[in-house]
Amino acid sequence: MNSIIKIQNLSKRFNSKENITVDALKNINLDVEENDFICIVGPSGCGKSTLLRIIAGLEDATEGKINYKGKELLEPTSEIGMVFQNYSLLPWRTVIDNISLGLEFKREDKRTRLEVASKYLELINMQKFANAYPYELSGGMQQRVAIARALANDPQVLLMDEPFGALDAHTRIILQKELLRIWEQNKKTVLFVTHSVDEAVYLSDKIVIMSSNPGEIKEIVNIDMERPRDRGDIEYATITSRILKMLESN
Repeated sequence: MNSIIKIQNLSKRFNSKENITVDALKNINLDVEENDFICIVGPSGCGKSTLLRIIAGLEDATEGKINYKGKELLEPTSEIGMVFQNYSLLPWRTVIDNISLGLEFKREDKRTRLEVASKYLELINMQKFANAYPYELSGGMQQRVAIARALANDPQVLLMDEPFGALDAHTRIILQKELLRIWEQNKKTVLFVTHSVDEAVYLSDKIVIMSSNPGEIKEIVNIDMERPRDRGDIEYATITSRILKMLESN
């Protein structure tokens, strides 16, 4: 497998109002292979979201670099999409118009926008809600639309910053299954930030465990379990327990 993203010696420092330097990220090195599903877990303030924002080009690193497909990543690219925890849908646009938003920025014609948006609307099983507005949808449905909007731009890499964090437990489990179904059909490379160890074990090929103060990669754990995964399986429980102990020792 080839590395699609290579993060080398990446650090990010902030200066507080009291002129105190805070190391949000320190010496991050990570190879992301094509079609990987990687979850990033760690305590609050360890720089998980900051790392995704740097990869997306929304923030600059203080030191180090990121290579994408062998070339240094110096600016945002449409080949890297992002899904946030807050759904960030435009309230005055219908579902299908929200999904096609990125295609408008690319100046695709109306027919192409409709065809592509309809394809991803079908993928998330929400054809009946094409002309609904965000306020008419549940939180889980809004997050489905946000994922479809990101996929409609056909990114090679999908960055997901706690996309299910605000949802109830039942909806969260349903969307985890939906996300895996979509990922298996589209085979994107996914970097997924979560506070939930259970979610990370259920979803990912690899789990990046981070420590805080400063934010560093503590360990990378490979999850060699076949999908779909059974949360009642002994191996599942063993891996979950192991990772929780690593986080507790931070």
